[in-house]
Amino acid sequence: MIADLDPHEGEAWLHGRPRAGMAGPEWRRQVVYCAAESGWWYHDVAAHFRTPPPLALAESLGLSDAIFSQEIRLCSTGERQRLSLLRSLALESPVLLLDEPTGPLDPESVARVEALLQARLRSGTAIILVTHDPGQAERM
Repeated sequence: MIADLDPHEGEAWLHGRPRAGMAGPEWRRQVVYCAAESGWWYHDVAAHFRTPPPLALAESLGLSDAIFSQEIRLCSTGERQRLSLLRSLALESPVLLLDEPTGPLDPESVARVEALLQARLRSGTAIILVTHDPGQAERM
């Protein structure tokens, strides 16, 4: 319901406005959903990002700027996961819905993602995070 992906009952509100009071695209620009396994529509990484790509943000996730000239099929599972999160974070929405954002990541990458998400929390972003890691739930 919060992601507005399926028909639902009830109402979600953002900044005093009900979801029903906004067009779907407007809601989804403000309430960004990052799936556990993201979809990729284009062959190359760069096509999935606005120009210029968010290089500083990518670096904070441990991604080099060279990845933007790569094809998606050549990216590892962890790289695709971080790219998916990067796509969501680059929108700078007030709400992030994250489904297992660190599931396939190594411990160093998990720490980078958590640090970045904690910084977003401190700056006022609301985050709803699904995790199967009790340690992560406590840290976040």
